Amino acid sequence: MPAVLEIEGLRKTYRSRRRGTRNALDGFDMRVEVGQVHGFLGPNGSGKTTTLRTLLGLIRPDGGRMAILGHEVPGTLDQVAPQVGAIVESPQFFPHFTARDTLSLLAGAGDLPEQRVDEVLELVGLRDRAGERVKTYSLGMKQRLAVASALLKNPRLLILDEPANGLDPGGIREMRTLMRNLSEAGMTVVLSSHILGEIQLICDSVTIISLGRRVAFGPVDEVLAQHSSGGVRVRLEAVTDLPVAATALTRVGVRVTTNDDHLMLAGVDKPATVTRLLAEQGLYVSELAPIDVDLESVFLELTATAPVPGQHRQVDQSVRIDGTAPSAPAGGGWGA
Repeated sequence: MPAVLEIEGLRKTYRSRRRGTRNALDGFDMRVEVGQVHGFLGPNGSGKTTTLRTLLGLIRPDGGRMAILGHEVPGTLDQVAPQVGAIVESPQFFPHFTARDTLSLLAGAGDLPEQRVDEVLELVGLRDRAGERVKTYSLGMKQRLAVASALLKNPRLLILDEPANGLDPGGIREMRTLMRNLSEAGMTVVLSSHILGEIQLICDSVTIISLGRRVAFGPVDEVLAQHSSGGVRVRLEAVTDLPVAATALTRVGVRVTTNDDHLMLAGVDKPATVTRLLAEQGLYVSELAPIDVDLESVFLELTATAPVPGQHRQVDQSVRIDGTAPSAPAGGGWGA
């Protein structure tokens, strides 16, 4: 599939007298294919926001290659900007303007039809509150308004940094539905979020960044499978049989951790063989449950290693998939 977004070997170094040299991006790679909802994940300070700001021409890189919709950037950013909507970091708006005033101003600046204002207000669930001043909005409502501003020009690529920030559970679900609907309509969405359960639910693929380098990328199910330990939880009819079962399983090469009322097994290719082996010993299983890895555990595993001072991890554990900047609306976003 064609790539909507490509980043290869991106580098950005910050230097200061007080903090010395810091490699915010250290040869970072990223690829997003057309029509995907792609999760971009990383802990605070990993280089995630630096990547987005560099991609949008708000920061000058020190090296590497970037392309949006097949055009090399930042050189051709003026050509691709009309096809990209983005919100990076916390949105800020004129507090005494209404939501409709705000979007109408942006639409006028971008020579967009006024009817598009009503369309995006409907999309983000603000149509009934469009006449209220932004200063009366909650954080979640301001976040919806920011997303609406990024959608004004009906972009081919939508980049959102923490769009669910401040939303209640119902709002998060609505945002999830919106992202999926946009993708199904052909829009490519890059979504940065710390709500990893939502990323796992909505995204087709993910990139995880840590210490300025990519540590995983690919379809969500492949990333999860790559880091699955094959863990299995086993309970027996008689808790007193657990030590005997642990000994029998260890004897055949299974890694066993004994808990008060169950065993945890690692490295089991076929869980059914555990049942058969224990039955041969006169031990009967009451529960045998494979432990599914989730995106949160993978994320923590890949980003938890403490760095050596002045260095970055050099191992790329990626799961591979085959195959002048415009003015930002207040708060670092690209609206109309």
